[in-house]
Amino acid sequence: MTAAFTMVLGMAGMGAAAAAADSVIATVPVGDSPSWVAVTPDGSHAYVTNALGDSVSVIETTGNTVATTVPVGGFPVGVAVTPDGSRAYVTNFDGGSVSVIETTGNTVATTVPVGDGPRGVAVTPDGSRAYVTNSRDNSVSVIETTGNTVATTIPVGESPRGVAVTRDGSRAYVANGVGRSVSVIETTGNTVATTVPVGNYPTGVAITPDGSRAYVTNFGGGSVSVIDTAGKTVATTVPVGNGPFAVAVTPDGSHAYVANFDDDTVSAIAIDRCTGSLCFDFGSLTGSGSGPGSAFS
Repeated sequence: MTAAFTMVLGMAGMGAAAAAADSVIATVPVGDSPSWVAVTPDGSHAYVTNALGDSVSVIETTGNTVATTVPVGGFPVGVAVTPDGSRAYVTNFDGGSVSVIETTGNTVATTVPVGDGPRGVAVTPDGSRAYVTNSRDNSVSVIETTGNTVATTIPVGESPRGVAVTRDGSRAYVANGVGRSVSVIETTGNTVATTVPVGNYPTGVAITPDGSRAYVTNFGGGSVSVIDTAGKTVATTVPVGNGPFAVAVTPDGSHAYVANFDDDTVSAIAIDRCTGSLCFDFGSLTGSGSGPGSAFS
């Protein structure tokens, strides 16, 4: 079976008027059951995991065509590209491993054994480590990217899914689906500093560029929990569509985009900007989309 990946041309982060100009510019046939996508830092390629195809489709964004398809492990789900664009880390849910793709030749350089049922993956801003959530054994594997070996394994909440690392690399936020919580890992010692209760079955997580807030999709609750990272508490809960799955924050920090799996929509949440007691709201909007979303960075 061949599925398709939709490319959207947008002006995210510029308010409702600009967002109305978002449009589909191409639909690219890829492998079976595309699950996640990561874009290289220079924007030249997109790496799409094909869960039932046991492969990764590499899309050249200039012409929006598949340049090559890379065989990986069983049921690949998550993917993250290193900050220098040299490698892509792919979680193989059925294989208990991570495939490391060298982007120059688009071949698997090595396969790293991790925990049981790996799903999410995030690479630190300096590219030194990759954090992998293992949904079946309630842990996070920390891969040292220099030698591509697991440096440590961190116990977290029940059934961890999405993971995101702050821009300064100091913390990793892990959404624990069954645990209805977010584990906050201090990356210096790789220990859980705190656990924040959120909504029903949290799945995706994204952090604002300034690190002040973490946005967590509650798949079973039709909402997004907004965590105040300084206070380590939920500041507010935002209703969105049905089955919110993935979330991404725009590079300018003005909006969070949420992919609602069960009703084929994308919700756009305006992120206010505050200086002391003075706040600026950029407005909010909702548009249609299809399937799980992707990350901006």
